[in-house]
Amino acid sequence: MAEKGTYTYDWPRPMVSVDAVVFSRTAAATEVLLINRGNEPFKGCWAVPGGFLELDEELEVGAARELAEETGVTGVKLEQIRVFGTCGRDPRGRMITVVFMGTADAEQQVATKAGDDAAGAQWFDIENLPEHLAFDHDEMLKFAIEKLLNGGAIP
Repeated sequence: MAEKGTYTYDWPRPMVSVDAVVFSRTAAATEVLLINRGNEPFKGCWAVPGGFLELDEELEVGAARELAEETGVTGVKLEQIRVFGTCGRDPRGRMITVVFMGTADAEQQVATKAGDDAAGAQWFDIENLPEHLAFDHDEMLKFAIEKLLNGGAIP
């Protein structure tokens, strides 16, 4: 493996991230967990919990790690649902993200607490999401919500 700060190739390579769309169902509503970004880009905007994949971790492990670091939520069974990779989706460069989806129970929902680079973590009714989500997370949520409402099996 190359040392930190060195590259094997002479040309730029895409970055890889992992995101976790986590739902919670109550008698009153279906909610989704979002974080308020504490750093640029999109500082102050709401986003799906996620971040950069470590070089030595599996995709699902990375998604669970990012979910725990940013929201305090652990133990959610995650299932890979889609890859988002449209050019220009991240102002830092070519970013490809692997998206996972899961459902939190009431105990996990109560444990929610912002951490790491998240300035806040909050559950939102899927019928009343914040405007101006970071990156392409509006498209990501639309896809996941549609999958959920159309009977898409999630853990």
